[in-house]
Amino acid sequence: MFQLGKTIVSEDILEKDFVCNLTACKGACCVDGDAGAPLSKEETEILQAIYPKVKPYLRPEGIEAIEHLGTWVVGTEQDLETPLIENKDCAYVIFDGDTALCAIEQAYNEGIVDWKKPVSCHLYPIRIKDFSEFAAVNYDRWDICDDACTLGKELQVPVYKFVKEALIRRFGENWYAELEKVAGELAEERKK
Repeated sequence: MFQLGKTIVSEDILEKDFVCNLTACKGACCVDGDAGAPLSKEETEILQAIYPKVKPYLRPEGIEAIEHLGTWVVGTEQDLETPLIENKDCAYVIFDGDTALCAIEQAYNEGIVDWKKPVSCHLYPIRIKDFSEFAAVNYDRWDICDDACTLGKELQVPVYKFVKEALIRRFGENWYAELEKVAGELAEERKK
């Protein structure tokens, strides 16, 4: 672990490799698990605002879940999350064949909304835990992502490079530049 500004960062994000392998996992992270995607308060407001534009992309069961539960929910640990369909799929999940995709991201890709998706989804496999004085930046190892780890190793892409856009979105360009500097220094140390 090392400190970078007001973050405590796990070295795993520099040392572990990862590249999503959607053809292998079929988007399992959007349909497995026991909670929706973590959201910030600002993101709950965005979801409420963009829902009418995203709704045409959703599956009927997603619309039903959102209209019953809301565009976001308070989870069991009082965290803000996306709602689930029958405690399984994220309500915003759509399918291309048997591959789970995000309806919000689909609307974004088509220029319908200007918000890509929740930052927690964009950052995955990095998870951020906010505390009063700092944010913890950790690598979330989940067995459904084994194929992503294998592909990342083949392509030699560390986690932090795979999620570069999302890290910049969350922490800014300067923070990411500092992260790259630390990664370079650690790589040099390992060579010695």
